[in-house]
Amino acid sequence: MSPQQVGTVEVDGNEIRVTNPDKLLWPEAGITKGMYLQKLVLLAPYLLRYCRNRYLTTIRYPDGVGGKSFYQKNAPSPLPSYVQTSQKEGIHYINLDSVSTLLWLGNLAALEFHPSFEYIGGEEPAEWVLDIDPSTEDEPRLMEAVAIIGETLTGMGIASVPKTSGATGVQIIVPINSGYTFGELRRVGKFLGEYLSEKYPALFTIERLLKDRGKRIYVDYVQHAAGKSLAAPYTPRGRSQATVSTPLTWDEVRQGVDLKQFTLLTIHERLHKYGDLIAKQKKQSLDTILEFVR
Repeated sequence: MSPQQVGTVEVDGNEIRVTNPDKLLWPEAGITKGMYLQKLVLLAPYLLRYCRNRYLTTIRYPDGVGGKSFYQKNAPSPLPSYVQTSQKEGIHYINLDSVSTLLWLGNLAALEFHPSFEYIGGEEPAEWVLDIDPSTEDEPRLMEAVAIIGETLTGMGIASVPKTSGATGVQIIVPINSGYTFGELRRVGKFLGEYLSEKYPALFTIERLLKDRGKRIYVDYVQHAAGKSLAAPYTPRGRSQATVSTPLTWDEVRQGVDLKQFTLLTIHERLHKYGDLIAKQKKQSLDTILEFVR
């Protein structure tokens, strides 16, 4: 880098400008922008799979974690020639479809990547997602609750993959066959949430308002809808520990794994060991449970 701390890296024939590589983006974890861009290269084969051809929202931290942050839906200007966008409802969303675009966003201190639930130009859900949201920051029953949901889905004939949100919660991902609607998935989610709330009333709730939940764990099936987004698998998060949203095995859930152990500093070793647990899961048919719910 030059004395002005500006330089370029070349990826796939594209030159990406890098500014202030020594700037601390995660001060407590000691992660600089230069380190972050290196980690993004390692994450790219996994992260891009869940962001490509979707409407992307990022969360940017210009002064690093601990400073002010903001959501960005509209692509900033000017755009490099290699950055692709798609318009929806007047917003020009970035299509995060390449390592070049990922590193360009990383240089802008985009630390979180939240893709839409639907693909660009389509209306079908790309997968089914349940967001399991504790009502308190450190909920000791969270993994017990997630394990119960997994067992319940298995009993319904549905295989699923849990993942840490990278914050306080867990999402459950169900890869699905094409042809379902968001409305159909919401009906199944409502059925599941009501069943869990009735069978385990001290543990689960489907109350939308935080004030009505008490200490119960919220089974959010409503968030999964067209036009909405959620933290992608393998996205970093703007948390002090530099946590990464990480798919888990069900054995890890049953053993009560610590959500905070999956970070930018540890994720590469895990990916080398497990690969992409979501991609390994066969797409599911929901026809039987939909017929039952109807």
